[in-house]
Amino acid sequence: MPWIYLVIAGLLEVVWAFSMKQSDGFTRLYPSLITLVTMIASFGLLSFAMRSLPLGTAYMIWTGIGAVGAFLVGIMVLGEHVSATRLAAAGLIVAGIVLMKLATP
Repeated sequence: MPWIYLVIAGLLEVVWAFSMKQSDGFTRLYPSLITLVTMIASFGLLSFAMRSLPLGTAYMIWTGIGAVGAFLVGIMVLGEHVSATRLAAAGLIVAGIVLMKLATP
């Protein structure tokens, strides 16, 4: 169950990052509310996952899911620049997430 909490927390991190971008510096009400609600939910689920997962593993995977997810949303939804270097960097993050998962009992 902690791994499920962790993955959902990471996905919620993507949602709050995107909605924060849409909030235009917290000047738009609904994106701002979505940001705050999903932040709270993401942190809450992360804290539940950390009850039984090591701190370094949980935090690294949570931030990795959020970083790569936000990167992909930026490209696919916001039309942000894609380059081989940026894709390689995201690939290294994914590789780190996989290795951390494999290294955790």
